[in-house]
Amino acid sequence: MRAIVFAYSDLGCVGLQALLDLGVDVAAVFTHADSPSEAIWFASVARLAAERTLPVFTDERLDTPEWKTRLRGWAPDFLFSFYYRRLLPVAVLETARRGALNLHGSLLPKYRGRCPTNWVLIHDERETGVTLHYMVARADAGDIVAQRRVPIDDDDTALTLYRKQCQATGDLLREVVPQLRDGSAPRRPNDIAHGSYFGGRTPADGVIDWSADARTIFNLVRAVAHPYPGAFTHWQGLPLFVWSARPSPPTPSDAAPGSVVAIDTDALVVQTGGGTLRLLTVQAADEAEMPGGAWARAHGVTKGMRFQ
Repeated sequence: MRAIVFAYSDLGCVGLQALLDLGVDVAAVFTHADSPSEAIWFASVARLAAERTLPVFTDERLDTPEWKTRLRGWAPDFLFSFYYRRLLPVAVLETARRGALNLHGSLLPKYRGRCPTNWVLIHDERETGVTLHYMVARADAGDIVAQRRVPIDDDDTALTLYRKQCQATGDLLREVVPQLRDGSAPRRPNDIAHGSYFGGRTPADGVIDWSADARTIFNLVRAVAHPYPGAFTHWQGLPLFVWSARPSPPTPSDAAPGSVVAIDTDALVVQTGGGTLRLLTVQAADEAEMPGGAWARAHGVTKGMRFQ
């Protein structure tokens, strides 16, 4: 069984390593050149491939006659995409004799598109998963081969959830790749009409709307906590990042959303549109991260003051 792998990030390394461990003949690996403007917190597919003496390419334009000829020359049975950041052209998909497969970080057809790990937290889902599916012209729309479910806990951030998904990916591939090899792998329609699609996110999407309820803001905080850009509010015209928080039990209050209602040893407690939120770890511009209560005392914040 010969494959060409398109991969990036930790999950890309998990996918590539699983194929190699299962004896798949990986003819070539395509990955992305790291961007100097991006904080690289994840493992390198390029490094892993080089350590295994595999040909590595970072070309972004693959639908040229030259690349199509070269891809066909490798005679792959399958193409595999593991968190590769570009949609592969149909002409590239067709170079695989038995099909092209993508590993997506959700339980398709739910959460098709970009940033599924972040979106499931934002929407307060209690489980997500990973899906191996055939690639077609439309993103995350091809037939489903296999899925693994992953529970979501309140302690999860996007990073811890992503690591759970990496583990689930390895488990899924160890079961399914032998089935792909012998032709027994299942295949069922991906009913996207009953699913959902979400686009990419930008750092600006992390702004906190204090009129939302405490649970909604808590979900935003954990969905974009490190290594993502973070959720933030404004204090005296400057951003204040909230890296960890917890909703408090609802109590009657006539305080306006965004108002400070208490400062205790560890936390700064802020009124929301429904309940209060304990800000456990915050960071102002050009400062280190601090416990919310310590930051408030250091900056003269008192009860009744308001974030924007």
